[in-house]
Amino acid sequence: MQATGKVGLFGAAGAAGQSIAAALSAVGRAYRVVGRSRAPPEAAFGHDPLAEIVTWNPDDPASIRVAADGLQTVIYLVGVPYDRFAEHPPLMERTLAGVTAAGVERFILIGTVYPYGRARGNPIDETQPREPHTFKGRMRLAQENLVLAAHGSNGLSTLVLRLPDFYGPGIERSLLNGVFEGAANAKRAQVIGPVDVPHEFIYLPDAGPVVEKLTRTPEAYGRWWHLAGAGTITQREVARQAYALAGREPSLMVAGKTLLRLLGLFNPMMRELVEMNYLMTEPVVLDDSALTKLIGPIARTPYEEGIRRSFDAARAAAAARAVAHGSAARAA
Repeated sequence: MQATGKVGLFGAAGAAGQSIAAALSAVGRAYRVVGRSRAPPEAAFGHDPLAEIVTWNPDDPASIRVAADGLQTVIYLVGVPYDRFAEHPPLMERTLAGVTAAGVERFILIGTVYPYGRARGNPIDETQPREPHTFKGRMRLAQENLVLAAHGSNGLSTLVLRLPDFYGPGIERSLLNGVFEGAANAKRAQVIGPVDVPHEFIYLPDAGPVVEKLTRTPEAYGRWWHLAGAGTITQREVARQAYALAGREPSLMVAGKTLLRLLGLFNPMMRELVEMNYLMTEPVVLDDSALTKLIGPIARTPYEEGIRRSFDAARAAAAARAVAHGSAARAA
C-alpha cells in the first residue's frame, strides 16, 4: 500500500463521515471536513486537532475547487433530501469538475445498493447487473456512472464503495434507530416493515477503517466494490435484543407499504419511502469477497455487540435529556 496525502470529506457531518474521520484520526492523518455551513462540522469535529473545517457552496464551481485545493483524495458523502434525488447527478458533475481543476488525484463515492434494483439471488457480488427500476435508483446510477467515467481523466482515479443499510450508536437516519430509542425510553418503536425478512446492516463504525485503507490502495480504483455487514438479521430480532437489554418485551408499530402510501398523502417524506419499500420485502445482500481479497480481512462488529452499543448510546441520550429537562423545570 502507498502512503497518501491529505483527505477531504465532502458532506462529512453525518455518521459515515464521522466514522471515516475517526479512522483517519486514529492513524494520525490530517483531514479536511467540507460542509455547507460551519456549525455542524464544528460540533462533530472541532475537538480534533487533525481536522480542518472548510465551507463550500456546491452550486458554485469556484467554491468547489477552493474546497478541494491541496487535497490528494476526496471522499464524497454528500446527501440531498429524499424528495430531491434529481439533484444527485448535476451536483456530482460540478463536484468532479471542481476537484479535477484542483488537481485531486483520488475520488471515492460512498454508494448504495439502489443502482442494482432487484437482486438476482443473494448474496450478490459486483457482477450483479445495475438495472434500477426506481427513480432514486436511476439517479444514483447516473451519479456513480459520472464517477466511474471520470477515472483516468486529468490525473483522477475514482472508485465507488457500495454499502448496505447501516446502524450504530446515535445514528438517527438508520432504519433501526427507532428500535433503540423505543427500548431506551420504554416506548413503542416505529419501524418500516416487514420486520421478519432477513436484512443486511453494517455497523457503520466498521466502515471507516476500510475507507481509510482504500485511500492508500491505488489498485482499488477504476471500479466499484462491496462492503458487507455481519450477515443478516430481522428487525424483529434486533428489537428483541434491544428491548431485552432494557428488561422489556419488544413493542413495535410497523408501517408497511400500504400505511406508508397513506401517510404519504400528508407527509412528502413518507411518500418517498414507498418506491424503495421493495428493499424491505426483497433485501439486497452484498458479497464483499473481492474487497477482502484486495485489502485483507475486514473487522465486522457482531450484531449482538452492535445492538448493545447502539442501545447504550440511546439510553445515555435519554438520561441526558431527563437531566436537562429536570434542570430546566427547576429553573422555571
